[in-house]
Amino acid sequence: MTTAAKTLTPVRRLRSIFSGSVGNLVEWYDWYAYSAFAIYFAPHFFPEGDTTAQLLNTAAVFAVGFLMRPVGGWLLGIYADRHGRKAALMLSVLLMCAGSLMIALAPGYQSIGLAAPALLVFARLLQGLSVGGEYGTSATYLSEMADSRHRGFWSSFQYVTLVMGQLLALALLVVLQRWLLSEQQLQDWGWRIAFVIGAMCAVTALYLRRGMQETESFAAARRCGKQRGSLRVLLQHPREVLTVIGLTMGGTLSFYTFTTYPQKFLVNTGGFSKADATLISAASLLVFLPLQPLVGALSDRIGRRPILIAFGVLGTLSSYTILSGIAGATSVWTAFTWVMTGLVIVTGYTSINAVVKAELFPAHIRALGVGLPHALTVSVFGGTAEYLALWFKKIGHEPYFYWYVTTCVGVSLLVYLWMRDTRRYSRIDRDVLEQAFPGNVTSAPAIAD
Repeated sequence: MTTAAKTLTPVRRLRSIFSGSVGNLVEWYDWYAYSAFAIYFAPHFFPEGDTTAQLLNTAAVFAVGFLMRPVGGWLLGIYADRHGRKAALMLSVLLMCAGSLMIALAPGYQSIGLAAPALLVFARLLQGLSVGGEYGTSATYLSEMADSRHRGFWSSFQYVTLVMGQLLALALLVVLQRWLLSEQQLQDWGWRIAFVIGAMCAVTALYLRRGMQETESFAAARRCGKQRGSLRVLLQHPREVLTVIGLTMGGTLSFYTFTTYPQKFLVNTGGFSKADATLISAASLLVFLPLQPLVGALSDRIGRRPILIAFGVLGTLSSYTILSGIAGATSVWTAFTWVMTGLVIVTGYTSINAVVKAELFPAHIRALGVGLPHALTVSVFGGTAEYLALWFKKIGHEPYFYWYVTTCVGVSLLVYLWMRDTRRYSRIDRDVLEQAFPGNVTSAPAIAD
């Protein structure tokens, strides 16, 4: 059990996890609001053209935002390892607030010309910086706050709140589409509502995070006086860095393929209406949400590695079939079933990837070690998922994208087969033993299975 877990009552632990999670929810709501509302604001920021071309432009800006995520993972990871998890989490939500407010107030292309997409890109860069720093720090915070017996369960709430953020963005869009605004109103000005709400929620999250408790793991690492938060120190752990990159590659591509892309995929390829596509995406995410803690808790019993292997095997064997099924779906229920099948498989990655990465690194480099290699991989594979899918469609070879997803998951499967189970060989637990038995870890009690 971690030192933090020993000193925290269940109520204080829940309060700390809630404080760490609620900002994550707001961050990911803002991040996904861009994708959810892109079908409406694309004509506002870009010259007139066919739908695929406009979506390509917005997907390109979506990908550009991902380019800042490694910078965020690097800068805020260093900041979190040197100045604390709480300080970094407050800074990340402040940056997200600024980016959302900028999108909400930005004039259109017809008003200011090329300055409009330039403002959109700058706002997206701020959001990318924020999300890049949020992932590594929040994964570290939740993992360090949890006790070792339930670490998979508690850390899974990072993706619970992540998915909740996306779900809230889609739910808002459904409400606006079906009850409050017309299609024309949504396209003219209604899409701005999502970003105004996001900025307001970010301010609320900033206030709540002021009351967060710093983790004992960070405090203990600071007392030890080890050099913290630098690339030089991170590169002393090459195996762990490469493991994060390899296990993230197929997982992040699958995650973005089955969460953010289906809304456009169903409209642009399947021929569904925008409202039906939004409803399918929202319903599938609603079912996807409670799977995270269930599988996270399962990993506390059977280990992390078997669950990752299950995702790798099923994803490699079925990604092509599932994506083909979505493309050929003729009813809402059929499309929902295919999307949901993909999400059930992806749960083997999403529910535990954060804790696996946190368990790989020592406390003095943990936030940077989790955040930077993860953000680099997500930028390359997750951030380009929509753009590549749309590009393959534009050149007339859409199934190439299905094979691309299959191949990337297959590569990650090789990593899952090669790596050790981090539940059994957790560096978080090893840190506790090093604090209890300084200079003589081998004499310490064995880490419990």
